[in-house]
Amino acid sequence: MTRVVAQGTFDLIHPGHVHYLEDAAAMGDELHVILARRENVTHKDPPVLPNRQRRDVVAALDPVDHARIGHPEDIFAPIEAIDPDVIALGFDQHHDAAAIEAELADRGLDCAVERASPREARYDDEVLSSGDIVDRVLAQRGDSDP
Repeated sequence: MTRVVAQGTFDLIHPGHVHYLEDAAAMGDELHVILARRENVTHKDPPVLPNRQRRDVVAALDPVDHARIGHPEDIFAPIEAIDPDVIALGFDQHHDAAAIEAELADRGLDCAVERASPREARYDDEVLSSGDIVDRVLAQRGDSDP
């Protein structure tokens, strides 16, 4: 059985997330998803939704076999526990595949690191970014009065 790990924030699920998880699932037989803890997201705005809610939504998606919230200090701890054959990075995720491969090797994990394919918008107003969804909601429904 080929175990695949996908990881991310998965705040406000959109078609780009679904494509990434379908692509990751196609890389093996069993897909494990690790959700970044809100407090560990430093490369962009923190997620709007709480950790458990994001995990529960991702766990409900068809391609996903298992979903868990990441470790509070060591992002590689859940990967060691899962012992995957493949780590699937999102097409536009900021991760450095070579650095991940080096850390996996240092930890004695024999695991390939693959990048998922891109997903282009299929119609003019399709939104493929959680940040863009938030911006659109604020633009359409935001109220400047407290």
